[in-house]
Amino acid sequence: MSRFFDPQSGDGQAPADKKLYAPACERNSDVLLDVFKTHIPKNGALVEVASGTGQHAAHMASHLAPLFWQPSDIDPEKIKSIDAWTAESGAENILPAAHLDLLKNSFYDFILPAPLVAIAAINLIHIAPWQVAEALVKGSAKALETDGVLFLYGPYRRGGQHTSPSNENFDLSLKSRDSEWGVRDLEAVAKMAVEAGFCSPTVIEMPANNLSVVFKRT
Repeated sequence: MSRFFDPQSGDGQAPADKKLYAPACERNSDVLLDVFKTHIPKNGALVEVASGTGQHAAHMASHLAPLFWQPSDIDPEKIKSIDAWTAESGAENILPAAHLDLLKNSFYDFILPAPLVAIAAINLIHIAPWQVAEALVKGSAKALETDGVLFLYGPYRRGGQHTSPSNENFDLSLKSRDSEWGVRDLEAVAKMAVEAGFCSPTVIEMPANNLSVVFKRT
């Protein structure tokens, strides 16, 4: 999301095509796929918010078929990259990338070939103002039916404390770039989600001091 999402350090454009590349996506796709296979419904459609380069969709979607994967982003250059990665992957269950601004658009705006069963945001809410997290959670609660899944991934504070020195340094770096960014308190996100209509989350420890946070709609 160009106004909210700052590309990971090391992102760049591959020569002679429209694909953007994020090393972090390559590093975490396999471990994320393992979590998706366990916690994401096997039938229906998933909307990925702030898909960025498109590498996650290209790597994971074919392994999750027949689930349809709808990538989205706010940045036109990212949308081109997503579609380029999709074309290279050959995955038949990835839909064309769509524009999504969480502060303006609704998940009801998507025309999906199957019921919406999951919404995923990978490395988003710490690199965006808090109102983006609010819009994501509240919009997901409205759009998902019972047992639908909201999946969040990234670094979090727990009990008001950073879980590692590297996360603390990352938080300081984010705030130095934009005072509205920062590593979020897991408890604050969970409270907001429960108040919106989700169950308490399943929290999965991930490499590099990140967490997968899985909310189910009640």
